[in-house]
Amino acid sequence: MRFAYQPDKGHLSRRTFLRASAVAAGGLLVSLHFDLPALAQDAGAPPAPADAYVRIKPDGRIVIAVRHIEMGQGVLTSLPMIVAEELDADWSQVSAELAPAGDAYKAPPLGIQSTSGSWSVRYGYQQHREFGARIRAMLVGAAADRWKVRPDECRTGAGVVHGPNGQSAGYGELADDASRRPVPEQVVLKNPGDFRIVGKPTRRMDSRPKTDGSQKFALDIDLPGMKIALIARPPVFGAKVKAFDAQAVRSMDGVRDVFEIPLVKGSAVAVVADRFWSAKQARDQLKIDWDFSGVERADSHELRARYQALAKTPGNVALSRGDKTALSRTEPSKRIVADYELPYLAAAALECLNMTLRYDGDRAEAWIPSQFATLDQGVLAQALGLDPGQVTLHVVFAGGGFGRRSPLDGNVPFEAAAIAKRVRGTPVKLIYTREDDMRSGYYRPMTTHRVEIGIGADGMPWAWRHVAVGQSFIIGTAMEKTFIKDGVDPLVIEGAVNNKYRIPNFEVSVHHPAVNVPVYTLRSVGHSQNTFVMETLIDELAVRAKADPIAYRLKLLDPEATKVRDALTLLEEKSRWRNGLASGHAAGIACADYWDTGIACAAEVSLVDNRPRVHRVTVAIACGLPVNPLSIEAQCQGAIGFGLTQLTSAITLKDGEVEQSNFDGFRPPYMSDAPAAIDVHIVPSDDAPLGVGEPATPVISPAVVNALASLTGKRYRSLPIDTV
Repeated sequence: MRFAYQPDKGHLSRRTFLRASAVAAGGLLVSLHFDLPALAQDAGAPPAPADAYVRIKPDGRIVIAVRHIEMGQGVLTSLPMIVAEELDADWSQVSAELAPAGDAYKAPPLGIQSTSGSWSVRYGYQQHREFGARIRAMLVGAAADRWKVRPDECRTGAGVVHGPNGQSAGYGELADDASRRPVPEQVVLKNPGDFRIVGKPTRRMDSRPKTDGSQKFALDIDLPGMKIALIARPPVFGAKVKAFDAQAVRSMDGVRDVFEIPLVKGSAVAVVADRFWSAKQARDQLKIDWDFSGVERADSHELRARYQALAKTPGNVALSRGDKTALSRTEPSKRIVADYELPYLAAAALECLNMTLRYDGDRAEAWIPSQFATLDQGVLAQALGLDPGQVTLHVVFAGGGFGRRSPLDGNVPFEAAAIAKRVRGTPVKLIYTREDDMRSGYYRPMTTHRVEIGIGADGMPWAWRHVAVGQSFIIGTAMEKTFIKDGVDPLVIEGAVNNKYRIPNFEVSVHHPAVNVPVYTLRSVGHSQNTFVMETLIDELAVRAKADPIAYRLKLLDPEATKVRDALTLLEEKSRWRNGLASGHAAGIACADYWDTGIACAAEVSLVDNRPRVHRVTVAIACGLPVNPLSIEAQCQGAIGFGLTQLTSAITLKDGEVEQSNFDGFRPPYMSDAPAAIDVHIVPSDDAPLGVGEPATPVISPAVVNALASLTGKRYRSLPIDTV
């Protein structure tokens, strides 16, 4: 998730650092945050876990709190690497933990504690460097005072300060003295050429526990006396409970209560039981009479016709440059009109949505894999009639997120709060079954696109008009006034308005129809659709011009699009898309500028039983300084697998009801569908790091479809593709 503005890059001022520093018993406790009131801890006071970012223990071990959720992207390792680098820590002595929700952990650019937009390292890099450097300077100062030497006579390495006369002291020995020193006005950061941690392939801190099964995820939370809650949801979004027979199931074994609860929109029936199976059996037996009055029953076929009609009319203009008459002045033989239809998609994370909550009337404690921790904390507080300070929210590991764990309406904590109020004093875990998860909405929006292109004498597009139709992510939320301008949701048209191609006469407009289907961001957000549209059409233009697809793109790119250009150039060098393809195989190309990260992809494809089979994928990424190359490789590989879902999956509705309920109907790529190889190449750079979690997601589907066009001679403008 991201918005069309350039926020502060996260410089850490001395004043902010000072307000965030505190002394902990037996060690150094330091905080890094934004606009946090001064901490009033006395020397020797116990640590304040909600505020601490770094704890240096007396034995030299360093614990770094990470303000973002770990959901597979490797942030639990990358951010500590940055701090440890400037701190000159011994990496083997560094560990990390997820920070709880709290003002201390609010992060740029949204100013809330969030994990989205491929922002964690991008906006945390400079801050965490300065943070580590300031702590190091304080430790050096403490050692210099102890030895009665100048700080510039000391050096550091692997968690130890060395003096000019053979003295040495570990960070743990110096931590208490260091915490009493003034924070330095200025610090000198390392030259990237001197890095010994950042930029080196580093095994993730969570790889071993996730491999041996010891890592605890949200679903693993188990509290004494805890009950399990399931919700019987309306079959149509927004419907309400008219009547239900609670007595028929309340007497079932293990069932503790059955009652109606409000949803963010509509209402439902909650079942609370001792065990999951008891709750599920009771829910399956419930007889509920639903009230559908005033509720739209969305239908995919009807929506398709409605969207197609809208796409033929101008929408709210998101971007317009050049001559608006250029397209009409292009002769018909030099024009292309292309219509695209892309479906709703579910995040379908491996770990279904869930949350554990304990509420006693005065305080609440929650365990949730939240991408918007302070927002969810606020939702809980409001729903329970508490202040946010009365709600302790533990952020726990998530088995995938992809945007579904960050809705602005906080639907999961809202539901959990309604249940917890009924069972006050008893901890309760709300679990979505796979069917609940699949049918509960918050999908990537269904979109329709009409693109009209005028081709110049040189074979390049000189006029381009793109009309997109899709529900807004933001209209109707608390962020509407801030981010909606002229009726345009910037998330829906990202990847179209901010592409890096130099097309002189260019216009993008958008319609945001109101539809009774909850939508929200999915990994790569608007890029997942608009990059598909853009890159398949650019490929079609290259073929029409009888041009090399990479050379065509390089010629069309804006001269300032250096990151995309670098990625394409590296892709051309590393991939075998021109030569070495097996008989019956073809390769397709796609690229994008993903919020300054350049990404390029080549997919080698064949047809097996008239279905596309992806054999090899080559990715080149220009993302600035690679903090952890292993993590970047893993993120690109995961994004490729996730992006392939576009080719095989869809959420459809009939008479208001979602037709898919599990992975038999909503089919992601199986392990047998995975490419034999996904090779990732990183453009070397000392520039500040950019985002890597999402950029590879939107380029794989157009690359595959471009390869299919080479194999079949047909252009595919609707997804998913069952057969060709």
